[in-house]
Amino acid sequence: MGLLTIIKKQKLKDNEIRCLILGLDNSGKSTIVNRLLPKDQRSTEITPTVGFQIHTAHIQDRLVSLWDIGGQTTLRPFWDNYYDKTDVLVWCIDVSQPLRFDESARELFSFLQRDRGRPGHDLKLIVALNKIDLLSGSSLTTCVASVQDDLSDVAGAGAVFVRCSGVTGQGMEELSYAMCAD
Repeated sequence: MGLLTIIKKQKLKDNEIRCLILGLDNSGKSTIVNRLLPKDQRSTEITPTVGFQIHTAHIQDRLVSLWDIGGQTTLRPFWDNYYDKTDVLVWCIDVSQPLRFDESARELFSFLQRDRGRPGHDLKLIVALNKIDLLSGSSLTTCVASVQDDLSDVAGAGAVFVRCSGVTGQGMEELSYAMCAD
């Protein structure tokens, strides 16, 4: 293999992002992934992910592998298996379910603690505050503030919080930008 071939392969690799999408069951992970895909690749029917699904899309001039992992309680112990070589972790939260905010914070904390010290621990963390279309006005503001308060200590100072709706597409451009920003 010549030097030029090695340089080309490295350049392609530098343009790729592996994005792990995690969160509790019914937080809207698959809907967000579906919305990030090109229109001709989108599914018209979203069902809960049992196990995992991998999709690849060009987002912001980057090749992004989207790893959508099921959030059911029985699948959470297996999340660690998908961590290696991850560049971005998108943690999805259903902002319309405030009774699950604490559970979500505990699961995120547990995941991050288990993986502390592993190669790639310095990954980018994005918290997707999903389903904002189900709330309005002061209830949206209150729920978003509550989630950010619950997760700020867990997520750390470098975490990016993005309000979005996988159903309506609101905030998806901001999420795409956050995923691909250097």
